[in-house]
Amino acid sequence: MIIVRMVLTVVAVLLFTGCGVPVQDEPHQVDLPRRPLNVTAGPTAVEPVGEVAQVMCLVSDDRLVQSVRRVDAIPNPQQQLDQLVAGPTPAEQAQDLSTALAATALTVTVPAGGAVAAVEVGETGESAARSDEVLAYGQIVCTLTSRADIAAVTFQREGRPLQVPRGNLTLSSGPLRTADYQSLLGHG
Repeated sequence: MIIVRMVLTVVAVLLFTGCGVPVQDEPHQVDLPRRPLNVTAGPTAVEPVGEVAQVMCLVSDDRLVQSVRRVDAIPNPQQQLDQLVAGPTPAEQAQDLSTALAATALTVTVPAGGAVAAVEVGETGESAARSDEVLAYGQIVCTLTSRADIAAVTFQREGRPLQVPRGNLTLSSGPLRTADYQSLLGHG
């Protein structure tokens, strides 16, 4: 009688704890959706191409907005920064996204084994001064720190540390992270 109760108890536990997924003898392929993480599917949604999600931080209504692009391979940090400076794609422009980085000369280096990117900002003339400078630096930091291999970004000019504005408009020459621009992040 005790054995029957134990068997019934074990069977009851197995029945109540089962997850409802049938057991299979062989693994099978699962096809996952391939669309940007911040775009909802709809009747006009077009499935983007590419296997790798690349985050680009763009500007909309004086806010930073993360846009996800699908690419075939992970770009290196310089390639990603060059794409950011080039500006939004036609699809991103249709969503009223823009950039505060037009015609800005930037070079990024990441020391081997390091996680802090150093961005060299080219010399700009006084006529090129921008009122949206905080958005420009925020775009760079937000984009580069979205990568798994970069945790923070510093800025320099001619190899010397450059003080840049954070989201709260205080200046910093230290490593910056997306959290430093959290107050400017909007929803895409």
